[in-house]
Amino acid sequence: MPKTKGKKLILWFKEIRKTDVGLVGGKNASLGEMYRFLTPRGVLIPNGFATTASAYQIFLKEAGIKNEIRKILEQTNIHNIQSLMAGGRKIRETILRAEFPKKLNEQIIKSYRQLEKEFGRNCDVAVRSSATAEDLPDASFAGQQETFLNTRGPKELLLACKKCYASLFTNRAISYRQDKGFDHFKISLSIGVQKMVRSDLAASGVIFTLDTESGFKDVVLINSSYGLGENVVQGKVNPDEYYVFKPTLAKGYSAIISRHLGNKTPKMIYSKNPAKPTVDVPVSETDQAKFCITDREVLKLAKWAVIIEEHYQRPMDIEWAKDGQTGKMFIVQARPETVQSQRDYSVLEDYRLARRGKVLITGSPVGSRIGAGTANVIRDVKDISKFKKGEVLVTDMTDPDWEPIMKIASAIVTNRGGRTCHAAIVSRELGIPCIVGTKNGTQKIKTGRQITISCAEGEIGYVYEGLLKFTVKKTSIKNLKRPKTKIMMNLGDPDQAFEYSFIPNDGVGLAREEFIINSFIKVHPGALLNFGRLKDPKARKIITSLTKGYPSKKQYFIDRLASGIGIIAAAFYPKDVIVRLSDFKTNEYANLIGGRQFEPVETNPMIGWRGASRYYDPNFAAAFGLECLALKKVRSDMGLTNVKIMVPFCRTVEEGKKVLAEMAKYGLVSGRNGLEVYVMCEIPSNVILADDFSKIFDGFSIGSNDLTQLTLGLDRDSQLVSHIYDERNPAVKNLIAEVIRKAKKNKRKIGICGQAPSDYPEFARFIVEEGIDSMSLNPDTVIKTTLDILKLEKKLGGRPKRKR
Repeated sequence: MPKTKGKKLILWFKEIRKTDVGLVGGKNASLGEMYRFLTPRGVLIPNGFATTASAYQIFLKEAGIKNEIRKILEQTNIHNIQSLMAGGRKIRETILRAEFPKKLNEQIIKSYRQLEKEFGRNCDVAVRSSATAEDLPDASFAGQQETFLNTRGPKELLLACKKCYASLFTNRAISYRQDKGFDHFKISLSIGVQKMVRSDLAASGVIFTLDTESGFKDVVLINSSYGLGENVVQGKVNPDEYYVFKPTLAKGYSAIISRHLGNKTPKMIYSKNPAKPTVDVPVSETDQAKFCITDREVLKLAKWAVIIEEHYQRPMDIEWAKDGQTGKMFIVQARPETVQSQRDYSVLEDYRLARRGKVLITGSPVGSRIGAGTANVIRDVKDISKFKKGEVLVTDMTDPDWEPIMKIASAIVTNRGGRTCHAAIVSRELGIPCIVGTKNGTQKIKTGRQITISCAEGEIGYVYEGLLKFTVKKTSIKNLKRPKTKIMMNLGDPDQAFEYSFIPNDGVGLAREEFIINSFIKVHPGALLNFGRLKDPKARKIITSLTKGYPSKKQYFIDRLASGIGIIAAAFYPKDVIVRLSDFKTNEYANLIGGRQFEPVETNPMIGWRGASRYYDPNFAAAFGLECLALKKVRSDMGLTNVKIMVPFCRTVEEGKKVLAEMAKYGLVSGRNGLEVYVMCEIPSNVILADDFSKIFDGFSIGSNDLTQLTLGLDRDSQLVSHIYDERNPAVKNLIAEVIRKAKKNKRKIGICGQAPSDYPEFARFIVEEGIDSMSLNPDTVIKTTLDILKLEKKLGGRPKRKR
């Protein structure tokens, strides 16, 4: 670094590198680094300049206010909210009264004039604070200081710069530095002056180069909303959300594995009032019902995010904006991600409620923890002094001014915000449960009420009445070895896939489409295909609402199913993920929205029109086609060729051939693009004719639940005969042993995905002794069973096959 650089008052982005944090703070050092090295790689960064740490220190010295600030700090108790507020206000007023050194004034104005030559007279700039200790890999100072948007002309610019200096001593910044052990006077403030991107006329948002909930590193998470980006960061809006899968993105696939439509209102735009340069306005219902950027733009942002992450060699938190005048995308900030990147992945935490209670409200969960306490509803930041340590903060939304009480809360509940809003980011950093986007939590929850906040139940966060008991189980997986028998996982909930992928495993042996259809789609495929003749007016209204943002109701089913499958496949990539085609019974299909009109009534649906027999039937073939199109999208468009397909409840070989012929109509052919098609072995005929089934399928997966039912001749839904039901019955075990033997003879893969290995250790040992290739277990039994199988294999000298 040239010695003269540290003495300058102003540095342009092209002069700055990431090593210059001590000169221009983390934010500006990062902007300079990207402008200098990533612009040549196609990542667009708006130009600008930064005042240096030297400029700040000269200001303090020449204004003669350093000792005055020190004295105020000595008299301030940061753990007393009122004292902190009073002290912070005095310091800020002291800075705002002080005069800028003449030379600094002149250089700021001169640099702004240079920007005017590039972007036009009176050009609009963003004025951002950048502290010299911020955005470190283990401590995020993001949001601690102020940003001023749509600033125009020298007079406004100088005032904004002085306000930036004052914001080094906001209440939250004082509190944060003291908690982190930073000396207030060893930190300087740099000011970044950057050409604004006219996202007020388009869209903007944030990007994380990992999943913010689980820390899964193979995805890019993109949030987008209309207007300037402050509303997304502050949590004022529920944005659109996208997940892009990095490994297949790198191979050139359209790797958007998930889309979620947010309402995106309000949006922040430029104001005509110079005293208030930005204003929030509502978004029309038409625009709320549309995604605010295109898939092509999503993929461009994802590629840029990967370039930035690779350059910095760590997960990143990025802000982006689209210019509504030029249509170009820009990166406007990037900082290290400081929560999940610090997590210890060698220890798994599992939070479980002992029992559920009365649900007061729901929202989007942040993290997977559970917390409880007395609710304190605070609607305005001026009332935060009323908050006590250990209470649950319930509010409309938070911004950095709330941080002094957020760090003493047992949990947080907000009306507004998405998973990358301020409340979500801070709660993750603090390690406390948080539920955002409840819409009316401040109305439903009363101050003084005892409540429990659960983020441990998938995609929905629950606020329960009362202090419910819960457990926390911690498991170290640091030195866990892999057994020769593959230990796979049963999984249906895509929202848990990223988290469960950290459990040592060999892939997913059973991904149930039914769960995805129930939770992600909710609508009967027939009601979507025949919406014009759907008779139920209530169902029509719900379907119209659910399918907003999709080009057609048919495409809604395809895209949502593909998204659910795609998330699971991405979470375990490149390991096998075996997706079982839909296996609803007629009564279960009828319970989907609009379903009763399209389903017959059966006396015993358990052994009726289910599984394979539906797929080629003229009354269901078109609906099955939607499943095939979804699977084709996952494998061909997303590039997730680790997805295998499994046909359930296939009674005869002829029926299997008909199903394969239907799949082939949509390009799903065994052997093509690495596709394998398995069949469930859950009917005695599958065992008896295993040699013949082996000729048309690539493998078997034993469904011990149905196989037990049909071997013993009982209805597993009937309590009257439930005492007879037992997978360990010799008749069932003999059939299982026989099909394993036949599969091996025909060189076909054989696994099991029924409940028995999860419930009974002795059953798991039995199938290992028989030489099974894999077993698929419920996630909570994977580690325990892995340890048992390792012991057994050691005892037996490897994975044996019993002599016959």
